Amino acid sequence: MDYLWEKQRIISENIANNDTPGYKAKIISFEDELSSQLDKFKNQENPNKNQIRKAILDSKIKIDVSEEESNRLDGNNVNLDVEQIELGRAQLQYQYQVVQINDQFSRIKSAIGK
Repeated sequence: MDYLWEKQRIISENIANNDTPGYKAKIISFEDELSSQLDKFKNQENPNKNQIRKAILDSKIKIDVSEEESNRLDGNNVNLDVEQIELGRAQLQYQYQVVQINDQFSRIKSAIGK
């Protein structure tokens, strides 16, 4: 969830700087890092749960500056349409995770009789 929160912040920053001359869009990534951490366990028959948990926690959010060429005269490379689509996607993913967590808490509360 931290990743999705940060992703929304970065995308919002890109959108806010759409008219800033020379601004280069920022790109946030986590999936590739997480995937490479989990690939270490791909061929293991019974991977250790604690090692997997540690690999997940060791995965870091990366923020890079887009090297994509700008078609604009001011050098700004923010693509407003793409940023708005990505923001909507990140918001939906975040909302989905909140619903899942709330459902899980409801099941736990129900199991303990509250």
